[in-house]
Amino acid sequence: MARGNNAVRALNHEDALPLEAAAYDELYGRTGPMSILRTSIEDLFVDGIVMVSSFGADSAVLLHMVSQIDKATPVVFVDTGKHFGETRFYRDQLIKHLGLTGVRSVMPESAHLVSQDPKGDLWLRDSDQCCHIRKVLPLDAALDGYSAWISGRKRHQADTRKSLPWFEADGPRIKVNPLADWDAAQVLAYARENKLPPHPLVAQGYPSIGCMPCTDKVAEGEDPRAGRWRGKGKTECGIHLPSHGKQIDGSGI
Repeated sequence: MARGNNAVRALNHEDALPLEAAAYDELYGRTGPMSILRTSIEDLFVDGIVMVSSFGADSAVLLHMVSQIDKATPVVFVDTGKHFGETRFYRDQLIKHLGLTGVRSVMPESAHLVSQDPKGDLWLRDSDQCCHIRKVLPLDAALDGYSAWISGRKRHQADTRKSLPWFEADGPRIKVNPLADWDAAQVLAYARENKLPPHPLVAQGYPSIGCMPCTDKVAEGEDPRAGRWRGKGKTECGIHLPSHGKQIDGSGI
C-alpha cells in the first residue's frame, strides 16, 4: 500500500516501522484528531488504511470524524458471536446515521469454534484463548493487505495505555490512535456537540462494552473499565498487546 509523498516514506521495511511511526508521531501527533485522520487517510496511507471499531460506548466519535473525511473509508467490526444484541443494533444505527459505506463485519473461523469452543463456554474456562480465536485471529485476517489501521484507544482508559502514542508500530503495519490524548470529558462533549446517538447500554451502567459474558455493569465511582473481565486481572482482549495478541502462544505477556 502507498505511503504519502513524505520524507519518511522510504522507511517502509518492517524492521524500520518503529522509526517510521516515531517520525509520524513527531510530525503529526499534536495536530489534533481530525488532522491526524485526514493526513493518514488522504496522504500517508492512501488506499491502505482501515479503521477497526468495536461500535462500543465511545465509538461514535471516531466514526463521525472518519465520516467527515471519507464515508467510504474501510471499517472493520469483529463480530465475536458473543456481543450484546444492543451492540449489533448500535452498529447498524451508526452506519445509517453517519452514511458509512465501507463497514464490514468479520467473524471467527467456524473450524476454530468447532475444535476449541464447541459448547461456547471457552470464555469461562480460558478467556485469553477465547479472545484469541474470536477477536485476534479474525482481525489478523481482516487487516491483511493494509499498511495501517485506526484505533480508538485513549491514554486515560488503562495503565497499559498511559504512554500511548498517536502513531505506533504494530507488527507489519502502523497503528494510528487519533484520540490518544483525549479524556472522557472531551469525548462526551464532542458526541453531544455533534448529536451522536449513544450506545443503548451506556444508560444501563455499561461505560465500557465488550462481549456479553465478559462485560459487567460498573458501580458509581468505579473505573469505567472495571466491568471488563471482572475478577480475572485482565484488561486487554489481546488485539492491542505486543505480537498482536499472541500472548497465548507465550509472547506478549
